[in-house]
Amino acid sequence: MAVIFAAWRSDADHDGYAAAAASMDAFAAQQPGYLGVDAARGDDGFGITVSYWADEASAIAWRAHPDHAAAREAGRGRWYDAYDLHVAQVSRSYAWRRREGE
Repeated sequence: MAVIFAAWRSDADHDGYAAAAASMDAFAAQQPGYLGVDAARGDDGFGITVSYWADEASAIAWRAHPDHAAAREAGRGRWYDAYDLHVAQVSRSYAWRRREGE
């Protein structure tokens, strides 16, 4: 499962956001079913984070976790102007990396 979080950051509390985001990234990685994350943020405050989960139950458990719920409420209260969330089943995935020196 892929949980796609597209968010527009507010100008409030950059240090608090950075600390909470790092904490949530580390905490999510400890949850059952967690497979990884990809994230990008532009200078304009728009960012996309995609977290990957082994199954829908794992993604739902992460959403329901009290620590994640508290971070979500803090985000709504001060760190985000808006966000969209999409959940999708990944049917195929692959990667390519340039070798060093190429």
